[in-house]
Amino acid sequence: MRKLLNLTALVATLSFWFWSGRSSFTRSAAVALAQSPPPGNGAQGAAVYQRACAGCHDASGSNAPTRDALRASSPEAIHNALVNGRMQVQAASLSEAERRSVAEFLADRRFATPVAPVASATCTTSAPMSNPTRGPAWNGWGNGISNARYAREGGLTASDLPKLKLKWAFGYANVNAARAQPALAGGRLFVASENSEVHALDAQSGCIHWTYKAAAGVRAALSTGPYAAGGTSGYAVYFGDEQANVYAVDASTGRQLWIRKIDDHPAAGITGAPVVHAGRVYVPVQGMNEEGMGGRGGYACCTFRGSVSALDANTGAVLWKTYTIDESKPRGQGKDGVALRGPAGAGIWAAPTIDPKRNMVYVATGNLYTEPPQRMANAVVALDMNTGVVKWVNQTVPNDVWAFGCAATNSDNPACPGTLGPDFDFSASPALATVNGRDLLVLPQKSGMAFAMDPDDEGRTVWQQRIGRGTGAGGQYGAAVDDQYAYIGVSDLRSPPPGGMRALRLTTGEIVWSVGPQPALCTGGGRGCVAAQGGPTTLIPGAVFSGALDGGIRAYSTKDGSILWTFDTNREFPTVNGVKASGGGIEGAGPVVAGGMLFVSSGWGGPFNRPGNVLLAFGTD
Repeated sequence: MRKLLNLTALVATLSFWFWSGRSSFTRSAAVALAQSPPPGNGAQGAAVYQRACAGCHDASGSNAPTRDALRASSPEAIHNALVNGRMQVQAASLSEAERRSVAEFLADRRFATPVAPVASATCTTSAPMSNPTRGPAWNGWGNGISNARYAREGGLTASDLPKLKLKWAFGYANVNAARAQPALAGGRLFVASENSEVHALDAQSGCIHWTYKAAAGVRAALSTGPYAAGGTSGYAVYFGDEQANVYAVDASTGRQLWIRKIDDHPAAGITGAPVVHAGRVYVPVQGMNEEGMGGRGGYACCTFRGSVSALDANTGAVLWKTYTIDESKPRGQGKDGVALRGPAGAGIWAAPTIDPKRNMVYVATGNLYTEPPQRMANAVVALDMNTGVVKWVNQTVPNDVWAFGCAATNSDNPACPGTLGPDFDFSASPALATVNGRDLLVLPQKSGMAFAMDPDDEGRTVWQQRIGRGTGAGGQYGAAVDDQYAYIGVSDLRSPPPGGMRALRLTTGEIVWSVGPQPALCTGGGRGCVAAQGGPTTLIPGAVFSGALDGGIRAYSTKDGSILWTFDTNREFPTVNGVKASGGGIEGAGPVVAGGMLFVSSGWGGPFNRPGNVLLAFGTD
């Protein structure tokens, strides 16, 4: 999951240790500098690195990526992390010259000469988009409010797979990751990037109708819905950024309708797609940036609280906000004398699930960053749709306190838990499925377990099934369900080897078929070259798609799990917008199917995963 850190966290991790006060410049750093003279204004870049970064990144046993790992990023990508990403707050005190110099120093090369946009990338005509409710669509993260990820009417079936071919590719500029899942509505494909740009593309050709610039990077899936405000009405695109801002932008023109910051905590960000229903937008908030502070000292760890908010779709007004954790209180002092606080954590990584039949909103939560224990961490939580009042909680792994920099046991570090938790949080949305007239909430967990819960019995666990060994690294981002089965890819990122696919019977949890790990498509081994399949699956009639960290997209038969189609994204692609782009690992952004086309974001990035920055569009004609 996000513990493997996104591209932004290549540099964002600097903040984890920079703010800990460990700013000494080690001998290994001095040797590295002597052996590899930096480009550009090397003296300034080296000085910034020494002051802000070297104490951790050159430290033996540190979880932070080494300078060699950082060198794999372009200076443009590092600079983007400082300006638009998670390092935006921490880098605010740096001048633009300092940001550019340290980016060049870390990448060990100069910024490239800017390339003029390709004129042909702009659509020659931009008629108003059609009614999203009457044509091909994939709305939000899960293709609807139930998050079933089933493109029943997507225009593709298993018999079409041999005819699939790449139609066009779109490159995301100045980033090493493609993490935001697109949405299709009214003939337009809405895409976003951690460079803070949101585009409306023509679904057939990839040309650009409009581009909107957000205040920070966007890695959450996008959603569409109607709006009416200021005497005008239409359809809006709703999304959130890595600084906890929520946006509504007119889907036809790209005009901003409203922007709302829903959490002031400096660690707060949005990775789960906002979900639009009945004039409201339901938005989850997570706080990974604080999770990296816990074990390093010099920080009053920790105060972040996961939450979900309901906003008015027309105005952005906050109608209610519910936290998943109690307000933090003093809990003693760290060994460095800094005051400690807690509890903290229980962020919500994935899109909420809406249940109009029961008037409920369901969310799945993450682990704690600090003690004391909390009942809504590592849990599925049901909230009243109108008020946000918590109706029930099903916690599957209690007392899971985890933070970067903490050892397995921590008798000498009060900032860390006495025993470090397994980090088995939820990173998936609950899928609301119906089987034989009975509704179930189905989702996998990083523990290697899959669950079905009864929404009519306060979330009671109906069944649980082991699908993998489980791992705190990587993620289990979600299942696809029909009226008989759930289809789940397996991460098991630290198992030898990782990956695999499972089909589970919804009534009992029985594994109907199981396919083991596949040989990695990437070559040469190295960073992230493994076929872990923790990403969300996508279902079409007769087949289920699964992306993997090895850069592969595989389609499995729903009958027996046999592989029907494979595409290797491990190469550079010519793009319609002229941006140099290549594929890489695929994890949190799942395949999208609508209008007879398949769309895949390739490039999970981070210090341990394979980078990439491309959106691929497949069709059959």
